[in-house]
Amino acid sequence: MAGELYREAGVDLEKANDLVGRIRPIVRSTFRGGVITDIGGFGGLFSLNLQDVASPVLVSSTDGVGTKLKIAFMAQKHDTVGIDLVAMCVNDIVVQGAKPLFFLDYLALGTLDLGVVEELVSGIAEGCKRAGCALIGGETAEMPGLYRQDEYDMAGFAVGIVDNSQIIDGSTIGVGDRIIGIPSSGLHSNGYSLARRILFDKLGLKPDTFVPEFNRTVAEEMLEPTVIYVETVLNLLRKHRVHGMAHITGGGFYDNIARILPKPCKALIWEGSWDVPPIFSFMREKGGVPAEEMYNVFNCGIGFVLVVEPAQAEDAVEFLGAMVDGVRIIGEIVAKEPEAGPVEIVSR
Repeated sequence: MAGELYREAGVDLEKANDLVGRIRPIVRSTFRGGVITDIGGFGGLFSLNLQDVASPVLVSSTDGVGTKLKIAFMAQKHDTVGIDLVAMCVNDIVVQGAKPLFFLDYLALGTLDLGVVEELVSGIAEGCKRAGCALIGGETAEMPGLYRQDEYDMAGFAVGIVDNSQIIDGSTIGVGDRIIGIPSSGLHSNGYSLARRILFDKLGLKPDTFVPEFNRTVAEEMLEPTVIYVETVLNLLRKHRVHGMAHITGGGFYDNIARILPKPCKALIWEGSWDVPPIFSFMREKGGVPAEEMYNVFNCGIGFVLVVEPAQAEDAVEFLGAMVDGVRIIGEIVAKEPEAGPVEIVSR
């Protein structure tokens, strides 16, 4: 039989062909205007409609899910990490005011398990629907010897569009501006190496351990999908002027907010101005993690921040609050002192 030797080496071509048929309806469910190709081609085709964009700029982003995948392996639950994959890419795109258009994924596995891949692609499709973008292509690679039999890795690639005159890059941020925080759903997809060390290695918890502080198991808490902020932010941009935005991912508050600040500006974040999910307080206390490191590794309950002028801050919070619970003004922009860092967490 053709491919028998390859199958003995660990790669099953017939199974790979079967996969396309299984995931085709899932992928098609994400298609939107502009998609002019079907799954299975060599490249995804997308037609740009530029009637409403005078000076179009394409915005791209790529990311992965990190060691959050370890929790999916341990819990044998694979239907949500695809949402994380999309979120990590499209949230970075919308930071610049761009609308996501399409998404591509890359899956690498030790052994091609059709059921697992179908769950992964279902999660990716759900993420694309939440972001309003189309899943127009991907690659699934079976790599025995490089990955363990029951493990895989994922990478995502997103492309969006914004009018050149509407790009948001933080250059208009000024002293006196207010910082608005939109809540996270928990850990999102960052800091899992430290979280696993605290929860599993130090505290000896298991994925199925019920934690009263979480009111659910460790796995359920850690696999909570990353929030996709695209619709919320794009709705706000239609009504309010925003000077800068940051997606709070790896590097926490310190690194991500610093990326959008003009050199003369400093961000003061008011500790205690928002509700912190129990997972962060739990790790901080049980794991003995210093406050500064918590804010440098985790989102600590704020997944996305926006910087607006003071006169618009309350209106923007009210507008966002109609869509998302827990939106707060969490800080302000001040003049940066010489030798001071660009971001400081302060008590208020």
